[in-house]
Amino acid sequence: MGHHQAIVQRSNLIVDEKPENIGVIYLSWHSVHSAGTFEQLPPSFMKRWKLYIEMMIYANPETAAHVRDKFWMGDDLYIVMALPDLQQQELLGNLLQAAGKWQEEAERGFSGAEFGPMSDMRLHAGVGLVERSDTGSSVSRLYEASKRALLYGQQKEALTRAMRLQYLNGLIRGKLLIPVYQPIMSLQEIGGERAAFGYEALTRFPENKWFSSPLDLFAFAEESGEVARLDQTAREQAVESSSGLHSHQKLFLNMTAQLLNEGSFYPDRLAKMMEQRGLSPHHIVFEITERSAIQDYGSVLATLAQYRRQGFQIAIDDVGAGYSSLQAIIELKPDYIKVDRSLIMGIHEHEMKEHIVHTLVQLADKMAIGIIAEGIEHQEELNKVKAMGVHYAQGYLLGRPGKIAALVQRR
Repeated sequence: MGHHQAIVQRSNLIVDEKPENIGVIYLSWHSVHSAGTFEQLPPSFMKRWKLYIEMMIYANPETAAHVRDKFWMGDDLYIVMALPDLQQQELLGNLLQAAGKWQEEAERGFSGAEFGPMSDMRLHAGVGLVERSDTGSSVSRLYEASKRALLYGQQKEALTRAMRLQYLNGLIRGKLLIPVYQPIMSLQEIGGERAAFGYEALTRFPENKWFSSPLDLFAFAEESGEVARLDQTAREQAVESSSGLHSHQKLFLNMTAQLLNEGSFYPDRLAKMMEQRGLSPHHIVFEITERSAIQDYGSVLATLAQYRRQGFQIAIDDVGAGYSSLQAIIELKPDYIKVDRSLIMGIHEHEMKEHIVHTLVQLADKMAIGIIAEGIEHQEELNKVKAMGVHYAQGYLLGRPGKIAALVQRR
């Protein structure tokens, strides 16, 4: 008899005439490093673990109301739930939240000393979902949900990854990203004052336990194949919140090179939002991050030509920090280049950095490209890049990211 068939036969799940959405949560302790088995744990552990399970399940009445059964196969616990009629994403999200909460609480509730020589034990968790609409008997559907939960739980960090993905999707679907704007200042003073040439839209999000920074969020989105959706949402929310931009100022919107490589960026929806806020393409600069290499300059140039015909401008970000700065500048002929803060930091004390930036300034002048120094934090850095002929500057010394309406009022 197969493992999963035994699971089904040992289950006390009440099979209704009307099929239900079946969810299964799998929980099992595993040693991270040692080759020990569950049977080697202190005898008192299993008894306490079973009592703890009862407390965890029934501590939340809303979750407990959906629990139909729970059964053990050795040290593996399967919790069977009958779920309400919701969208698949919401059903899966509810399962993940319950499993993640139980996993976190259990690992916090048991100390390493309770595991004896296997003190590196960690609780693996997995979820399986079979919807009402799926074919098959209730028994076969329960078998399938249990199998999915087991396979899921045996993948390293699977639950954490799924929770991070769920949070990311929630940010995108709910438009919960928080756009902030950092001034880009002209270094040509007018009447003794510097003017804001434009603002770079940056992405923030509510404080959470899954992502520590925007870089972390976007890196995970790229790994998960969600960077196009995240990029698009970030740009659209940046435009939606940009009311107050002056007619002569630019709005810099970030865009990964991956979108250009795939040809999957279309600014049509963005253009409609811009129109509603009194913006035209000449206000917008698409800022291409230089941390990921452009694979096919021919197709990218053709794509960018379409945008430029509409009036959009192009900037290359992180120049000097990535793979192919000079090639990207020569091939794409951008309207602006942004010199990475790694070259600007301490430039007044670093002769080699000064030589590199001087070369970039000369190249920009010959190609009629605006050059922006990023990461200005000290007056000495600002004085140096201004003396070298850099046109614009950005950094905490000149202004921290904030809401655009407040920033525009101060400028």
